[in-house]
Amino acid sequence: MKNLMSYVFVIFMIASFGCSPVVKGQAPEAVKSNFKKMYPNENDPDWHLDKNGNYEAHFKKGGEKYRADYLPDGTWYETESNIKKKHLPEAVQERIEKDFDDYKIYEIERVEHHAKGLFFDVEFKIDGEKKDIEFNAFGEIIN
Repeated sequence: MKNLMSYVFVIFMIASFGCSPVVKGQAPEAVKSNFKKMYPNENDPDWHLDKNGNYEAHFKKGGEKYRADYLPDGTWYETESNIKKKHLPEAVQERIEKDFDDYKIYEIERVEHHAKGLFFDVEFKIDGEKKDIEFNAFGEIIN
């Protein structure tokens, strides 16, 4: 029985660590190289593997938390950082007050995206569900 319990424990540990989304500081060299080009002063990002197989670098820049996403071939995908409502462009704040004032805000991110450029992702609770609305700097909804 003791051997069986030991065997079950070992299998559990292997399964737990084998399925972990944390890459434990590792990422392909192409990903690390592109990250270093984009953020030359960031020496120690925490690397994670997301559910899509892309690499996420978690790091701080100027005291703010950032997440930069890269495809496995090293191609940059997007960089996000959380911001407060007061740091949104005025046009976005006005649009939220006009059209979304009755909804609770859960999260606001400033996103630089490879295809969409700069936008602001605001997560609201609408009709009992969390929904992301993306705004450009002019307050226009882009998603």
